[in-house]
Amino acid sequence: MSVSRHLNRRSFLGAAAAVSALAMTGCVSGEKAGGDAAAASKSTLNIDFATYNPLSLVIKEKGWLEATLAPKGVKVNWLQSAGSNKANEALRSGAVDVGSTAGSAALLARANGSPIKTISIYSQPEWAALVTGKGSAITSVEQLKGKNVAATKGTDPYFFLVQALESAGLSTSDVTVQNLQHADGRTALENGSVDAWSGLDPIMAGAQENGSKLFFRNLDFNTYGFLNATESFLTGSPELAQTVVDAYEKARIWAVANPEETAQVLANVAGLDLPVATTVIAERSNLDVSGVPGEKQRAVLAKIGPTFVALGDVENQGQVDAALNSLLDDSLAKKADASSIKDAS
Repeated sequence: MSVSRHLNRRSFLGAAAAVSALAMTGCVSGEKAGGDAAAASKSTLNIDFATYNPLSLVIKEKGWLEATLAPKGVKVNWLQSAGSNKANEALRSGAVDVGSTAGSAALLARANGSPIKTISIYSQPEWAALVTGKGSAITSVEQLKGKNVAATKGTDPYFFLVQALESAGLSTSDVTVQNLQHADGRTALENGSVDAWSGLDPIMAGAQENGSKLFFRNLDFNTYGFLNATESFLTGSPELAQTVVDAYEKARIWAVANPEETAQVLANVAGLDLPVATTVIAERSNLDVSGVPGEKQRAVLAKIGPTFVALGDVENQGQVDAALNSLLDDSLAKKADASSIKDAS
């Protein structure tokens, strides 16, 4: 898919993300089933924010969750996720109740035993692409054969690389993959330690502003942004979970109406120049999508699922199918009520 085709698509609002390629085993600690549990069933909401999830940045900046939950005696504890792999680790360990990942990350985690559910969709991004450094002669995926490529295994950019290589008749065995976290991948590209990088926004947009080139893009190789919660949290604190989804609905409405301010929030948190953040928000992802997880997301994940098995990240296709059939929970998003979320005073 050409760059011009992407830029001719309707304006996108959003950015960046990723997946966990580590084996997901064991249970996530948290609240247990509690009958008619109310929001106060937990005294602290542990939730992530990430630069690849602009809605999380808006909610944190505006203080909406704090304003809504403080009267109920619930404290909000924010933890930053550097990538989907890190968000999945936090969900698996119980460090967060709610975490943001790429759709592929959520499916992979569920397929490997992490008891999570996707409760909302926060974006349809083009947050991954293949990048070369300033002055590189690489202009096609075919030229990557025998080269060093940086990518964070278990993230959307990694699976973007896998799909890009396949589209050129290559595989990961034809390149040397340097498993680096996203920011380290950019550094390795810019200092010449690798020939290419499978990048993640907004870090990728910053590299592009610094002279790096996006030489291969394909929106269809990116998966949606998934907001996930542990099953124990959903069972033990259903009203609190509903409040989180309501806050995301309010953030979606606000971000769509205020793209310039959304870009400024991203710039402030990610340490980006405003023009770079504006590129991420205006061109590389769409926040104006339904928050209800459903068939569109299921169809995208059904295509990428077999890749997990082929790469050895999931033992068999049966695990992938079972995970896909049980991952999406639309019950909260269908009842999302932005008006229930208070503005901070």
